[in-house]
Amino acid sequence: MSSPDLTLYTDTAPNGVKITMALEYLGLPYKTVTVSISKLEQKEPWFLEINPNGRIPALVDNTGGKQKKLMESGAILLYLADKYDPEYKLSYPAGSDEYYEVLEWLFWQVGGLGPMQGQTLHFLHYCVSKSPEVRSYGVARYQNETRRLFTVLESRLALQKSTKSSPFLVGDHLSVADLACLGWVLADNFAGIASEDYPLLNEWQDMVSGLEGVKKGLEGYGIKKVGQDPELTKIASEYNSKWIKIQFEEQLKLGQK
Repeated sequence: MSSPDLTLYTDTAPNGVKITMALEYLGLPYKTVTVSISKLEQKEPWFLEINPNGRIPALVDNTGGKQKKLMESGAILLYLADKYDPEYKLSYPAGSDEYYEVLEWLFWQVGGLGPMQGQTLHFLHYCVSKSPEVRSYGVARYQNETRRLFTVLESRLALQKSTKSSPFLVGDHLSVADLACLGWVLADNFAGIASEDYPLLNEWQDMVSGLEGVKKGLEGYGIKKVGQDPELTKIASEYNSKWIKIQFEEQLKLGQK
């Protein structure tokens, strides 16, 4: 097989670090192009040619001279596992029980934990509405749902510990299911979720974050530290609120056309 020729388009966000963790853990060479979401570079024409949805991350694989463009973090994780993980370091053989369990938890994250926690962060820190009722309803709605989803993860880890003596979400080793969830769980305090309320989940995030490869893939992702420091939280909230407001206004303009 040709040496991998991979380019990752990303920024330091929960969905972006999923891919850097996977690439580093698998020991794959790759180039990184920073797409600054605070400057709305993800909406620029050059990036929309790579990912028409205008979101990070995106991956371009030019291995062997044949180009493949991928969007959506879950799809990228599955692609890397299928094509570049023959030793099943982050995956399980197709058709096995563990293979389908990985799919379950990966889809659970991209369809539930990510969107719900993302909305929690929006209403808690970046809401552009001047109505306190809108903000308080949004925070309560999405924060409560995020807590429910954290409880689901806590229960899963308890089951794994009791039945398989495993600290991972699926099977007996790290998988893309763990990596898909980790970036969001690390944002627990930033989302107003007390990590001490979920002891197994707290142990899991510390353990997985410290694994060789995963740790390197998380470099520059300081969401945990930000969430634990009120002053850093305030700074991050104010900074992100500015560009999110600009993006919101741009979306309103598009909707009026």
